[in-house]
Amino acid sequence: MELGIALLITASLAIFVMTPLLSRSTEAVPVDVTMAAHLKRRRLVVYENLQDLEFEYKAGKIATEDYESLRTNYRAEAAGLMAASMEAESVDAADALIEREIAARRAERKAKPQDDYTCAKCGFENPLPVKFCGECGAPLSPARKKN
Repeated sequence: MELGIALLITASLAIFVMTPLLSRSTEAVPVDVTMAAHLKRRRLVVYENLQDLEFEYKAGKIATEDYESLRTNYRAEAAGLMAASMEAESVDAADALIEREIAARRAERKAKPQDDYTCAKCGFENPLPVKFCGECGAPLSPARKKN
């Protein structure tokens, strides 16, 4: 009787432990892998370490010399991470400026009529500007306009 109960408990515990390992969960965990997010996580860890250091020093667990040394190192690391974060943000601002410029130039190109470089012989749409069709080699007339 006792052996049966022990086996039942062992089997139920084994099933309980193995169920998450054997289930096929398709739920994806979002991961932010940008440089800014990485720097922010590291900075938060350093801040937490500074708080722990302050608490342990006030509790008398750390000598004054060790406290000063660790505090200086953590502050220097935090300053470096802050500078790196600011640099990453400025790169993001530069990227945004470039994207705005690209969008403006694309809108400008769409607004202006372009020469039609479609081959009359084979119908191939050639890139601008070309004198001969890239598909069949027939000469193109760049003076034609698309209507």
